[in-house]
Amino acid sequence: MPDATLTAKGQTTIPKEIREQLGLEAGDKLTFTTLSDGTVVMRAKTRSLLDLAGSLSRPGQPSVDVADMKPLRA
Repeated sequence: MPDATLTAKGQTTIPKEIREQLGLEAGDKLTFTTLSDGTVVMRAKTRSLLDLAGSLSRPGQPSVDVADMKPLRA
């Protein structure tokens, strides 16, 4: 696993092999999550809502128009 160094300004460089594996490019946004055991997870925020289109459909299941959906009751 490659290492990185934190600068006095709190900056670091993500190692090239990690950037390539994640498909990161200059300007991409990253998010960090701290888990209860102290582990920090970094995720690339490179997806847009359009990338998720159709992700909830299953083969053979009919599509439902938004206007036909029933609102959830509180």
